[in-house]
Amino acid sequence: AAANVGKSTLFNALTQSQMAQASNFPFCTIEPNVARVVVADERLERLAKLAGSARTVLTSLELHDIAGLIKGASEGQGLGNKFLGNIRNVSVIVHVLRCYENADILHVSTDELGRPDPVDDLSVVETELMLADLASVEKRLTKKRIAATESSILHALRDGLAEGTSARAVLASVTEDGAAVETQRFLNELGQQLLSAKPVLYVCNTDEDGARSGGNDMTRAVQDEMQRRGELVPPVVLSAALEEEALTLFETPEERMMYLEEFGLRETGLTKIAQSCAALLDQSVFYTVGKQEARAWSIPAICSAQEAAGKIHTDMSRGFIAAETVSYDDY
Repeated sequence: AAANVGKSTLFNALTQSQMAQASNFPFCTIEPNVARVVVADERLERLAKLAGSARTVLTSLELHDIAGLIKGASEGQGLGNKFLGNIRNVSVIVHVLRCYENADILHVSTDELGRPDPVDDLSVVETELMLADLASVEKRLTKKRIAATESSILHALRDGLAEGTSARAVLASVTEDGAAVETQRFLNELGQQLLSAKPVLYVCNTDEDGARSGGNDMTRAVQDEMQRRGELVPPVVLSAALEEEALTLFETPEERMMYLEEFGLRETGLTKIAQSCAALLDQSVFYTVGKQEARAWSIPAICSAQEAAGKIHTDMSRGFIAAETVSYDDY
């Protein structure tokens, strides 16, 4: 995300901590912050109660908070480019966009009226990620020994990135059904390492009024941009300040949720982000419920029962015969 958009405030709210410094100046995040948080699951809680489970094991997310990017980051401006290596292994990039006006909170770039321009911020960060990828691809091309197929893919990436096309779009265009195992492995490796190849979740960070009304002119501009691009997962609209305020004022999740409901909110920011990340990664969940334990397991949306059994234990997959399943609504 760009600098001074509320990343660290949101990180603190989502992780229910004060790990990340949130201050009124750009680049207050000097060292990356990392935290793992469990994701509340109302369905699992109900199943555990019905089954009398001794303990409940929820799914979790590992969140990374790094310094914001500004125009010229690839050339050494700001601090964000220094820490891009910290997010090369993440599954989803959460791009926080500032969608509120507040003259008391600095912003590194504004429109002609002096207001934050989230669509411009979005474009700047995407460009910097592509430039970082371009440098990475060009470095790979300097190697003496490169297989012909790999060289062709890398040249396509170099040309596409130089023209402003994301690695995700380039890789999609060169991927063929029935590709050789080694080629597919190389494509998967690039998809994991190149930043502009990763799925992106856009988070519109608004103020209390924007959260109460479900958005404002700035969040709608971002939504329009996503529709223009054909993005299937819409941006998440929330107020990081409001979420952090609930954390500060109340001790229990129930009290915090009651406070958020006063603003017309039915879910926490963490729940919204977790659900949207699952949609981006095309993931689903199944539950195992018994007297000892109730647990949620994340699996690909298209997954066989045998593959799902392997999430519990590899022996269950190897010796798989059949599985009895029941829908949540029928349990």
